[in-house]
Amino acid sequence: MEPRRWLAAAVLMCLLVHCCGRELKTKHAPIYDPALAQTLAEYTSAVYTADLTQLFTWTCERCGDLTEVYHHLKTVYDFTKAFQIHIWFRKICFVAQGFEVVELIVDVKNCLLAYVGFARDINAVIVVFRGTQENSIQNWIEDLFWKQLDLDYPGMPEAKVHSGFYSAYHNTTLRDGVVRGIRKTRGVYGNIPIMITGHSMGGAMASFCALDLVVNFGLKDVTLMTFGQPRIGNAVFASNFKGHLPNAIRVTNAHDIVPHLPPYYRYFPQKTYHHFPREVWIHNVGLGTFEYSIEEICDDSGEDPTCSRSVSGNSVQDHIHYLGISMHAESLGHCRIVTGTLQYKMDPAGNIVFSKQPGLSFDELHSAQ
Repeated sequence: MEPRRWLAAAVLMCLLVHCCGRELKTKHAPIYDPALAQTLAEYTSAVYTADLTQLFTWTCERCGDLTEVYHHLKTVYDFTKAFQIHIWFRKICFVAQGFEVVELIVDVKNCLLAYVGFARDINAVIVVFRGTQENSIQNWIEDLFWKQLDLDYPGMPEAKVHSGFYSAYHNTTLRDGVVRGIRKTRGVYGNIPIMITGHSMGGAMASFCALDLVVNFGLKDVTLMTFGQPRIGNAVFASNFKGHLPNAIRVTNAHDIVPHLPPYYRYFPQKTYHHFPREVWIHNVGLGTFEYSIEEICDDSGEDPTCSRSVSGNSVQDHIHYLGISMHAESLGHCRIVTGTLQYKMDPAGNIVFSKQPGLSFDELHSAQ
């Protein structure tokens, strides 16, 4: 290899370590896919877009991140001719081109939002739930300290959950809208996999949604991956959850405070909240300038004492950034949303639904309207 090519390869490897330097650490079966985590984190970030028309038409600023990253990396590949590295980059950075939102549901009264779409590049239904708005997150976190296990989960003896988490999905307009969106998408594209994700409170709703689809609708091939979600039930519930969704993933970040809440009291195992498995803990190792990030796959207890529980959960900043991606609302106003000019449906309670037939272009949608 010519000296110039050696230099180019060395520079590229430095960029790899500096920009995408995440190492996977696992003592267990590799059920976690870092590439998929990066992709779902991008979709989760997009749900915080304030302009619903931009989100529904997939033209928001956060909607284009994956495509832009891919084009940048393709340029690097063309310069260095590093074929194997190009393939690795392509795997890590899925292309978001071809993604279409099919259903976007807003429960205005409760300030809740979810969308359902089709990802052509990975041939899957994507379901995303929005978390708490940034301006109210401090109050929401303080409230998490006092959440009680006050509801028996239907059909699971001794399984208890918090009614607020349960109701946010089951007793609002989100459930019907999400199920409708999944059915429409699968009706056009076939029985493709369903991938459900969410951040913070959105992760809690995503968890109840995934369990609902498996238990109550009998759907197969349901994948759950959440980011920075709180505990939602007791140990009996967590055990049942694991039985129905054995490959569920909860990604936690460094000292993020929310995964530590509501509190876990190890001396009262039957009366305390308990995470379902499996946690993947992102944190830095090393010293000074030699620090780098690893994604550690934890044990299958849900409460691995060597993962995020091994550090104090005291950071809101770690809660609103995952895998280098912003997870906070664009709008500072409480539940402020912008609907733009695209037509939408509104039910008697004031809830908003944007809906389209899968595969229908927005030019065709405008013509139909």
